[in-house]
Amino acid sequence: MRTLRIAATALIICTALAACGGQDAGEGTTTPTPTGASPVTELPTPDPSLSAPSPSDPADPTAPTTRPTVRPSAPSKPSTTGEITLTGRIESGVEPGCLLLDGYLLLGGPRDVLTAGTSVTVTGRPDPTMMSTCQQGTPFVVSSAKRG
Repeated sequence: MRTLRIAATALIICTALAACGGQDAGEGTTTPTPTGASPVTELPTPDPSLSAPSPSDPADPTAPTTRPTVRPSAPSKPSTTGEITLTGRIESGVEPGCLLLDGYLLLGGPRDVLTAGTSVTVTGRPDPTMMSTCQQGTPFVVSSAKRG
C-alpha cells in the first residue's frame, strides 16, 4: 500500500513538472491554450483611418476631465482687528490649564486673575489663526484682565 502511495505521488509530481516544462519559454514557438487559440504576444496596431474621440467629447466616458485650478490662499486674518472686552465667569476647558470665557480660549494675561470660576472682565483680541492644544474655543489673546 505504501508503494502505491509513493508511486501515485511521484506520478503527480512528474505530470506537474512536465506540464510546466511544456509552456512557451519565449523561444518563438507558441503552444495552443486549452481553448485552442494561440496566446497574444503583441498588441494589434491601431487603424489610422479610424479617428479617436477628442478628449472634450462628452460621449466618451474615458476622456479626461479638466478641473479648475485651485490655488491655496494665505490664511484669512481675524475679522476683529481691534481689541474687544469680554465679561463673565471663567470655565475650565477639557484640557488641563485651558480657560474659556464666552466661547473664547483665554491666552496670556495675569494667571493670578484668570482662574476657573472667577468673574472677570478681559480686554484683548481674538486670533482664530492661532494654534492651541486646548482643542476648544476661539483663541483670544488677553492684554488686560480684572476681577469683577
